[in-house]
Amino acid sequence: MKMKMRAAIYHRIQDVRLEEVEIPQINSDEVLVKIKAALTCGTDRKMYLRGYHLVNPPFVFGHEFAGDIVKVGANVKNFKEGMRVVAANSAPCNKCFYCKIGRESLCENLTFRLSGAFAEYVKIPRVIVEQNLLEIPSNVSYKEAALVEPLACVVHGIEESNIRLGDIVVVNGTGPIGLMHVRLAKLKGAKVIATDLNKKRLELARKLGADEIIDASKVDQVKAVRQLTENKRGVDVAIEAVGLPEVWERTIAMVRKGGTVNLFGGPPSGTKITIDTKLLHYSEVTIKGVFHHTPQYVKRALNLISQKALDADFLISHELPLSEFSKILEMMVNHKGVKIAVIP
Repeated sequence: MKMKMRAAIYHRIQDVRLEEVEIPQINSDEVLVKIKAALTCGTDRKMYLRGYHLVNPPFVFGHEFAGDIVKVGANVKNFKEGMRVVAANSAPCNKCFYCKIGRESLCENLTFRLSGAFAEYVKIPRVIVEQNLLEIPSNVSYKEAALVEPLACVVHGIEESNIRLGDIVVVNGTGPIGLMHVRLAKLKGAKVIATDLNKKRLELARKLGADEIIDASKVDQVKAVRQLTENKRGVDVAIEAVGLPEVWERTIAMVRKGGTVNLFGGPPSGTKITIDTKLLHYSEVTIKGVFHHTPQYVKRALNLISQKALDADFLISHELPLSEFSKILEMMVNHKGVKIAVIP
């Protein structure tokens, strides 16, 4: 008789149901993990509202989690039953053109095989076991460890922003991802400006290191940011962490000549923005997008968490049992920027 577990199953756009399904079976190269904590994510929200093209439904929802190994395949090395672990949701092939030039996040064969956080158990595929399954340090809780995947994406974003000591950095958007950008930019030695429409999130940004906060609902966002720089020239680095085309455009307008714009938030596919070509040509502004993470950044993220460089309590707003998944889904959809710890 096959064992059963509870899991939130994604069937189609705006159709996710808590059901009883079979516990995954592993092969000799895989690991089975009993989930202790899982987190909701902005990507989960977008997937629910817009759909998902990388995995065919039905599948178990969610991808940020930490837990205990309960079964290990015969060929798996360096992991054993009872070990506390966290895993990223993908792994690169290390063979394609992009992997060979050190751009693993753009891997042509990136394996997005790990979906299944909102359940009692999850199977870790071989490629992730080999590259992105990590033991949790003893001083790190399951909830803290579950932040590794989103933090790894932010570490990637901060490194690509080329922040230098003493730079002025603006972060537009102070949801969980924006707050992580604020904290890491501060750790880089920057003066940090945070903007948002939500006063509570702005106060969290201040507690995480923002030197200046701007309520974008009350002032001209671009003008207010530029006024905080010498001669109103603009910031050295501007980061967009919202995913709205109008905020992308405002973020570009905030940067100084020769500055860097990191468009981190992802708008819907097909979205267009308008850029003044004069700004690009005569001001030599660098505009870049940053996507996903790499095994290097996953390891760095766990190191930062183990060093207590980031306080999980500032990022995780609620904690609810998996049995209340309908409530969790409602909160995730209706309150953009909320991050909920789901406990099986």
